[in-house]
Amino acid sequence: MASKKFLYVNRKAPHGSIYALESLEVVLIGAAFEQEVTLAFIDDGVYQLLKNQDSSAIGSKNFSPTYRALGDYDVNQIYVERESLELRGLTKEDLMPLTWEDEDDDWAEKDSIHVVSSAELAEVIEQQDVLLNF
Repeated sequence: MASKKFLYVNRKAPHGSIYALESLEVVLIGAAFEQEVTLAFIDDGVYQLLKNQDSSAIGSKNFSPTYRALGDYDVNQIYVERESLELRGLTKEDLMPLTWEDEDDDWAEKDSIHVVSSAELAEVIEQQDVLLNF
């Protein structure tokens, strides 16, 4: 039986609620159990991937460095909606670099983040078996 494809949709800012951290934890657990995991970041969820986050002023733990572990768990399909970035004055260069090593390409380091239009993201969503919103 083929494994199901899981898409985790992240819509919330990284701090001020438990959604972002809980999503990341569930993704890592699923990937550890070899789920086929894809991530999508839309709306304020794009802030979860910003470089150089510092949450000390709000007294919240900065868990953003944990995203770098995704490649080690074979999570390399990370989609960021272009329109959500643009509405917030952001570009891909504002996002932390997330990569994975392709064993089929002599362990070449490849980019995990794919900035896509909302229409392209809709196609990705259509291909999934399970959709989890955070």
